Amino acid sequence: MADNPRDPPEDKHKLTCKEGHSGPTYESLQAVFDLQAFRPAVNLSNPTITNISFTLYAVLGVNEKTQILTTFLWLRLYWHHEFLVWDPDECNGVSRISLPVRQLWSPDIIVYEFVDDDVSQACPYVYVNYTGRIRWDRMLRLVSSCNLEIFSFPFDVQNCTFTFGSYMHTIRDVRVSPAVTFKEMSLNSKRYLEASGEWEVVDILGETSILQFGIDEWDIITFWVVIKRRPVLYVVNLLIPSSFLMLIDILSFYLPPHSVDRASFKMTLILGYTVFLLIMNDLLPSTANGTPIIGIYFSVCLALMVISLLETVVITNVLHHSSMKYQEVPKWVRVVILKYIASLICYRWPEVIQHPSIPERDKPKSSNGSSGPCIIQPVSQTPVQCPASNKGTVALPELQQICQYLGDLHTHLISLQKENELQDQWCHVGYVLDYLLFRIYLLLISCYAMVIICMWCIWINQS
Repeated sequence: MADNPRDPPEDKHKLTCKEGHSGPTYESLQAVFDLQAFRPAVNLSNPTITNISFTLYAVLGVNEKTQILTTFLWLRLYWHHEFLVWDPDECNGVSRISLPVRQLWSPDIIVYEFVDDDVSQACPYVYVNYTGRIRWDRMLRLVSSCNLEIFSFPFDVQNCTFTFGSYMHTIRDVRVSPAVTFKEMSLNSKRYLEASGEWEVVDILGETSILQFGIDEWDIITFWVVIKRRPVLYVVNLLIPSSFLMLIDILSFYLPPHSVDRASFKMTLILGYTVFLLIMNDLLPSTANGTPIIGIYFSVCLALMVISLLETVVITNVLHHSSMKYQEVPKWVRVVILKYIASLICYRWPEVIQHPSIPERDKPKSSNGSSGPCIIQPVSQTPVQCPASNKGTVALPELQQICQYLGDLHTHLISLQKENELQDQWCHVGYVLDYLLFRIYLLLISCYAMVIICMWCIWINQS
């Protein structure tokens, strides 16, 4: 196509075509390739408009400690090349061709939050329309900084920012705008992330703005990508096993308080819970800014188990240490614990045992309820006297020795009975304290569980 002074000015920049040749000629394309270093604008005062859109295909990783989000994007760029224009009717109906991107000028669009090298696979070709509109599809492995909030883990929602703009060209040279609506970007990303993965897209929002630095201004477009974690994995692997261990700790209160097996069982349970936390430590996020509430939850559960063990130690001390000293139960203990606290927690006394708050006075009784041939008295009192025979003769020495043995046995039996009564009283003190501390422990766990569940339900509804 020869230049004609009567042709419109834009015809001077059209690509030439030959008859019988599909598409523009290689000579005309090579002339455009030679201008690769220059922005494709006839009038350099007119900025090149770049349209941007992307689809969030995958969330590859979230590093809470370094505050880095790794994603995989399908990025699409559009811009207008004023020197790549031809008439499809003159070029055998060819309206679109593919050209190597390295031979053409391309806008230097970057993501300002990028913190690592771009190791994604490059796409070497672009599609060029006969109007000069270029479409460049490329894959982008984006490693970006993001302010990650992990307090509500594993029900957390993250809001990360992707800011696209030119690195060198100011607003006078390159302008950016979205290629499609933000709603369409969000729907496309939801469709790809819906099937699998730990994260799901909640929404993608955005706006265009101007970045000013000194006297220069850059045109930028900011995307807010809101993603939500799927918590099923962490609920199954962390919360449910921890809840089962806490349930076993609660049920351990039904073991006999005077049994040493309860303390050893609780210590074994604490050891198992500690091993569980060490194994699951890799699943918990960690940052220098704060601790997730699930970490606080595990710490409080471990503290409650330790409190449960201390309660068992106190009860064991009451049942064994105090009762083995054969000390009388203090009056204030009988009034406060055996009377008021027992009534408060509805403690049921065994039918065969009298309420120990009103102790009976010890009354000496004979072993069989009837008077025997000898009157047995304590050892400290007068010796045992045996009745004289009908003939008035004194009993034999052997009979007197037998009466002495019976007196010692009676004294020992009374001492054992007194010790048993003291042990029973201290046992009831321990039982009442055990019932009381068990109910307090159960109340603490119930309140704590309700608070945690309500907080997580609120976060789930808000997301």
